Amino acid sequence: MTSPAVSSRDLPHPAREEIRIEGVLHALSDPMRLRIVRELASVGEELTCSHFDLPVTKSTTTHHFRVLRESGVIRQIYRGTAKMNGLRDDDLDDLFPGLLDALLDAAGRQAARLGEDEA
Repeated sequence: MTSPAVSSRDLPHPAREEIRIEGVLHALSDPMRLRIVRELASVGEELTCSHFDLPVTKSTTTHHFRVLRESGVIRQIYRGTAKMNGLRDDDLDDLFPGLLDALLDAAGRQAARLGEDEA
């Protein structure tokens, strides 16, 4: 169960103990969501939603961020009017040691093999 929103600007996130590997793997199985996570991992800091230039509609982008947040892969918080996105790598590494690094490494190798832009 996700924690309830405290106000209209607080977004529900699963607590660390509520994060499930099935949800994480599902979230990362989509190329756009994997692209978001790769970019967050490579930058190593929070980024706004508008920072990401995805080839999908705004509503689809919002959906991808919601799936990542609800699965426990990212944390979203408001700073002023900006919605900031940060990778929950500490939580994921504690729960599933090495999983995120292995998935990001595999995604990077695939992108290089296919000649896709690196995140």
